[in-house]
Amino acid sequence: MTPLEAHSVVLVPFPFTDRSAQKRRPAVVLSQPSFQQASGHVLLAMVTSAKQSSWPLDWPLEQWGSAGLPQPCLVRFKLFTLDARLILRALGTLHAEDRQGVISCLVQLLGTTPPGQPLPNH
Repeated sequence: MTPLEAHSVVLVPFPFTDRSAQKRRPAVVLSQPSFQQASGHVLLAMVTSAKQSSWPLDWPLEQWGSAGLPQPCLVRFKLFTLDARLILRALGTLHAEDRQGVISCLVQLLGTTPPGQPLPNH
């Protein structure tokens, strides 16, 4: 598979195997293409429409349609890696506003900031 750009929204099998009985779920690509090429894996964050539960740093997508999603969703920072060959297809890309929100949440989650930038608030 061709490496995906960070902030792409993709469809992945769940459970994360190549078995025939699966559900399909969206996820946001967090890793850069260079990591994907070197490892054969993609770092992803879960995307869910769950309304009754929450998770620290959930990011509600403002522009969910441009991400290729059929309904309002949020990025849930339950992170996982997946063999790139198991990605079913690309759905869309996060809008710039949502991309910044996801980056802000990642910075808070990891406790790091890009060089020369202050820690953003969520």
